[in-house]
Amino acid sequence: MGQTAPLSVLVTGASGRIGRAIVVRLALTHRVSGLDRTPSSTAEFVGDVCDRRLLERALDGIDAVVHVAALHAPHVGLVGDAEFQRINVDGTRTLLLAARRAGVRHLVFTSTTALYGAAADPQHRHAAWIDEETPPAPRTVYHRSKLAAEALLADAALADGPAVTLLRMSRCFPEPAPLMAAYRLHRGIDARDVAEAHALALLHPPSTSRCLVVSGATPFEPDDAAQLLNDAPAVIRRRAPALAEAFERRGWPLPTSIDRVYSSQLAQQVLGWQPRFGFDEVLREFDACSPEVLPPRTDWNAVE
Repeated sequence: MGQTAPLSVLVTGASGRIGRAIVVRLALTHRVSGLDRTPSSTAEFVGDVCDRRLLERALDGIDAVVHVAALHAPHVGLVGDAEFQRINVDGTRTLLLAARRAGVRHLVFTSTTALYGAAADPQHRHAAWIDEETPPAPRTVYHRSKLAAEALLADAALADGPAVTLLRMSRCFPEPAPLMAAYRLHRGIDARDVAEAHALALLHPPSTSRCLVVSGATPFEPDDAAQLLNDAPAVIRRRAPALAEAFERRGWPLPTSIDRVYSSQLAQQVLGWQPRFGFDEVLREFDACSPEVLPPRTDWNAVE
């Protein structure tokens, strides 16, 4: 049965873009506090996620934890591998042990679809249809560190707990408008939809651990996979004519090839979650000069 009473929730990484979105959403229905090493209006506790004394104070009276704090893909090459290990893996372990001591019952871990890496068809014959059954294919220390953190949390859930929900979210950061809008069809998601998935995950704790992919709603079908790789514009015109028409009006080219589609079907079934903000929201925000969407680039189709 899902959780209905308000919870006391600690959100780590509360000063970041996704952490802040989660805090704002959870505050509508729960008692929320935030922790981050960067001071902000959403971080009552300021310090490192590896600081055991800080965690002890932050976790006092907490029912559930949403663990967002991490180094991310943009840090690769700028931050050493040892720091990825310290923050993403050792920090998660420190938080887990502190949460267990504090009696926390459920930990929701913000993970990433980036850990699937180069999951497209090895012979490059068709686009990959990626869901929870797809084996990860990590390429960087970021991917490897997130996988390692997932593994230690899942192992702990099978032993002494707490229960763990792993949410692998797809691409979710400001990008050039055409790229960002097209990604919403197959490998992108709005921060508000990410936050809603976390809110619903708190209401549906698993008995041990559960892994779910969360990505924007896709109009594509598995049978489109071969044509998506070789002739994406034809599939887009058939499955998403409104986007094709909007791009034509703006003089933007459609992506020539799509190599992967992230499926959130299981998350929708298990959590009762539906992504609400698709490509049309990207265009609306772009027209409103929102900082959430960047201006177009002439080489956007080649950006990965």
